[in-house]
Amino acid sequence: MSDTSREEETLGAVREGENPAEKDPSDWVTGDEPMTAPQRSYLDTLAREAGEEIPADLTKAEASEQIDRLQNETGRSTE
Repeated sequence: MSDTSREEETLGAVREGENPAEKDPSDWVTGDEPMTAPQRSYLDTLAREAGEEIPADLTKAEASEQIDRLQNETGRSTE
């Protein structure tokens, strides 16, 4: 494959108004894998701030959803 043909290759066009970094966790290819260490650490911080206990065996997708929820609840939301 030449360099020219590589430059022309594309996958998964982004819809207008859609941020490719904001994908629904349920659509993640690796969403059913265990949460990452950074997710676990941040989720622990958020849960403590919110006074909640969260299960430690969440998937990446579940952890992301809990992080979003707790960010909103604790005022740490990035939106």
